[in-house]
Amino acid sequence: MRRIEIVAFENAQLLDVTGPLQVFTSANEAALAADQPRPYDAIAVATSGQTGTTSGLALATALLPHDDEPIDTLIVAGGIGVNKACKDAALVDWIRRRSARARRTASVCSGAFLLAEARLLEGRRAVTHWHRCNEFSKRFPNVRLEPDPIFVRDGDIWTSAGVTAGIDLALALVEADLGRKLALAVARELVVFLKRPGGQAQFSTMLSLQESGDRFDPLHGWILDNLRRDLSLPALAEQANMSARSFSRHYRQATGRTPARAVEDIRVEAVRRLLEQGFSVRQARIRCGFGSDETMRRSFLKTFGTTPQAFRDHFG
Repeated sequence: MRRIEIVAFENAQLLDVTGPLQVFTSANEAALAADQPRPYDAIAVATSGQTGTTSGLALATALLPHDDEPIDTLIVAGGIGVNKACKDAALVDWIRRRSARARRTASVCSGAFLLAEARLLEGRRAVTHWHRCNEFSKRFPNVRLEPDPIFVRDGDIWTSAGVTAGIDLALALVEADLGRKLALAVARELVVFLKRPGGQAQFSTMLSLQESGDRFDPLHGWILDNLRRDLSLPALAEQANMSARSFSRHYRQATGRTPARAVEDIRVEAVRRLLEQGFSVRQARIRCGFGSDETMRRSFLKTFGTTPQAFRDHFG
C-alpha cells in the first residue's frame, strides 16, 4: 500500500486534512468493491496526539513518524496556524527530511508556506490560497507563484489552492496512481459535482464578479438567464436602467472589467460547464449565445488554453 501522511498543526484548516483523507479512503473502498487490494494507507500526523483545528474540532493525530519509516506521499495542510507552524524549526526540518524520502510531496492551501519555509519550492512553480498570494510572494520571492490555478504540479512537488482545492489535488493524485476511471468513481461517490482540471482558475467568473460588490448582482443573474439574447452594451445598460456611457464607466469601476469582457467570460464559463456535462460543442455554443464556432473557439482557447472540442474529449 502507498503510505500517505497528511501533516496537521494547531489551528490547521479542518477540510485541508479531512478532504484529501476522505478521497484516499474512498479510493480504498472503490478498489475493495472491485475485488482489488487497498491502494492507500492514509493517516494524519502532527507533533502531538491531538491537534486542534480552526473549526473547533480536534483531530486524533499520529505522532510524526521517524525518518526511516516508509512513505509514498507527504501532504501538508494549511490554515491560520501556518505562520506559527513555520516558526517551529523542528517541524520544518522534519518536513524537509520527510519530503526527501517521499516519492512526492504536496500542500493544500496555505500549506505551501511550510513547503517554502522548508526550501522545497525554490525555483518551482506553486500555488496557494488566493487571499495570501501577495504575502507569499513577498516572503518567498524565489518561488514562481501562480495565483490562478486550482493546483500545480512541478516535478514531484504538487501544490493546491484554497481548502476544497485539496480534494481536486487528491483526486489528481489518485488518477495518477490508479487511472482516470477509479478517480472519477471516487468523485461520484463523494458527490463532487465536477472533477476540475488543474489549470482551471480558483475563482469562477461569477464568484470574482461577486467579490467586486453587489451593485450589479441582479444584472449578472439576468445575464446568466439570458445568454442567448442580445447582450450588447446598450442592452445591458437598459437592463441596468442607466445610460450606456454611465453604465460602462460605473461597471468598469465596480468590476475591473468592461461589460463586453464580463459577458464573454460568463459565456465561456457556461460553455465549459455544458461541455463537462456532455453537451456537444454546437449545443453549448447555441445555448450560450456565441454567434459562431470560431468566435467561441477563440474565447475558450484564450481562457482555458485549449479548444472546446479538446476540453470536451478530455473532461466531458
